Amino acid sequence: MPPSRRTILIISQVYPPDAAAVGQHFHDVAAALVKRGRPVRVITSARGYDDPTKVYPARETRDGVEIRRLPLSSFGKVSIPMRLLAQMLFLVQAILHGLFTPNLGALFVSTSPPMCAAGALVIRALRRVPLTYWVMDVNPDQVIELGKMKSNALPCRVMRAFQRAVLKRAKDVVVLDRFMGERINRMRDVTENLSIIPPWAHDDVLESIEHDANPFRAEHGLAGKFVVMYSGNHGFSTPVTTVLDAAVRMQDRDDLVFAFIGGGVGKDDVRRTISELDPGNILDLPYQPLESIKFSLSAADLHVVTVGPDVVGVVHPCKIYGAMAVARPILLVAPNPCHVSDLIETHDIGWHVNHDDVDACVKAIEAAIEVGETRRSQMGASAKAAVDADLHSTRSIDRVCDVIERGLPDSPPATERQRPEPAQEHAA
Repeated sequence: MPPSRRTILIISQVYPPDAAAVGQHFHDVAAALVKRGRPVRVITSARGYDDPTKVYPARETRDGVEIRRLPLSSFGKVSIPMRLLAQMLFLVQAILHGLFTPNLGALFVSTSPPMCAAGALVIRALRRVPLTYWVMDVNPDQVIELGKMKSNALPCRVMRAFQRAVLKRAKDVVVLDRFMGERINRMRDVTENLSIIPPWAHDDVLESIEHDANPFRAEHGLAGKFVVMYSGNHGFSTPVTTVLDAAVRMQDRDDLVFAFIGGGVGKDDVRRTISELDPGNILDLPYQPLESIKFSLSAADLHVVTVGPDVVGVVHPCKIYGAMAVARPILLVAPNPCHVSDLIETHDIGWHVNHDDVDACVKAIEAAIEVGETRRSQMGASAKAAVDADLHSTRSIDRVCDVIERGLPDSPPATERQRPEPAQEHAA
């Protein structure tokens, strides 16, 4: 088989139709590689990441991408031990599949699950193929900063050793923002192989829908309401408690609704608030299908983005891009500085408050209401312009594909595909 038909193997615990954002980003890249004429195989879980009762086909082809789904690789987010067990089972199976993937040309892995790169190292060593490492979050930093493990715990030491090993051996490392790049370089200096490529909004399925033409607002009784929305994963690293406290404090306003859409462990805080306090102004909804997400995201007047107090550079708040793509202003609850605060300050697209400062959160929401629709539209237009200029999906996906292909025997000449600038970030 000619070199042009060498297979690129992607390993990710989540993949469509699972609703987790990381899986959709992987599929965007995989489908783009297929369009470039490259065979792509994906190794992923047979069950939903957030809801393991959802079972997906063992084999499937989507947009030309060959998908193999593995059993016993997701037990939901019941506990950290169960998540680790699922990840280890997934890892063992993925290694076996990788070792026997025919005509393997390259590996592309991320940090989902955190130890996924360890399996890629085994495959890389035995199959002698280049590895591109896409850092979506940084571990063990995440579990340490969240207080789930001590830094000197054995699992953390092992995980850190694997991270340094994969950073040493990866052909290229892709991070999502400058803060994450700094974290990675503190673990091991990979400046020469580092590319900063922020993730992207799914702008092919997103558009701004006017409120009076939005069936989502009609379905959920939001006509005439100012909607503050958090949409995405409710995780340990993206706490929503400050916004929940603000919702309770503002429950007497009959023109205001707080919508929490998505899943994750943080949904327990939302449901507990509803159950115990019954504020009446909180809407709890599951993840929305990708094909209808333009309606749910456009139903908001103000989108909430949160970054935990100690996880700047550890995780990246991808939900910011969907909100910007539908031209809505942002309420950021996070430390300063961080990636989203950079975007807000550069483009004047919202408000920024600190965690646990409920007074400031209430004042920010009141300010967003009081500035009026015209001013909010101006902020939304600025957000959309930033997406179109710097964060457009086609451009960002092509940059990731260029990194994966660079250095392969059948890569296009350097004059056709240029290396992304290692020390620059193309988001604002």
